[in-house]
Amino acid sequence: MPMSARDYTWLFTPGSSFACEDVGPTGVIHVVDGGELSLPTGRVIACDPFVYLGTGGIEPFTAAVAPGRYRVETAVATLTHPGEEPSDTPHHRVAAARLVIRDEPTATWELALLPDQDPAELGEDEFYGYGVDAGTGCFYDASADGAFPDCEGDEGPLWDAFEDSEWAPGPHRVTSPDAGHDLIAFSSGWGDGAYPTWIGRDAAGEITCFLTDFFVAPDPTGA
Repeated sequence: MPMSARDYTWLFTPGSSFACEDVGPTGVIHVVDGGELSLPTGRVIACDPFVYLGTGGIEPFTAAVAPGRYRVETAVATLTHPGEEPSDTPHHRVAAARLVIRDEPTATWELALLPDQDPAELGEDEFYGYGVDAGTGCFYDASADGAFPDCEGDEGPLWDAFEDSEWAPGPHRVTSPDAGHDLIAFSSGWGDGAYPTWIGRDAAGEITCFLTDFFVAPDPTGA
């Protein structure tokens, strides 16, 4: 079977704690508000913006929502090792990010898909997701893809958002100075890799959120 969704209600509950067996530290979750993202078309893109933004190489997900403004928030883990003294610069990792469409309980989860993706073709524990090569993920509307021509390399408004902020992991809202489009970006867990985005639906089948899991926190049922 393809990979199953995890307990994301737990992951976005402030105070949830976990232990990372592979890397040693323990983590405590807090939720960070990233502000509202404008979706003038309702077609959502999730990707590594330093690599793919403006290239035309990323398509929006097949599931769309009504145009509007929607809140983005991240589940951020503060990591400590046993016996470690409190620090003025704690170790933060973005465990997951979600684009909240409606404040309703999520009843079911499904993988967010691109037009050419078929879940029936996935093997055991496989998933569709986006590749990260610059340690960053984001959400934005499909209409904004060509609105950030300067977001390349180590210059431009996207780079400045991370460099100029005391809250380096994000989320950071970045606005195009010319077109007024925006995106909300955040660091991607432990860094580069491939990460799935899930669509949550309520009991009536309406979309509640788009959520990207960066695999920082283990599932509490298997921890």
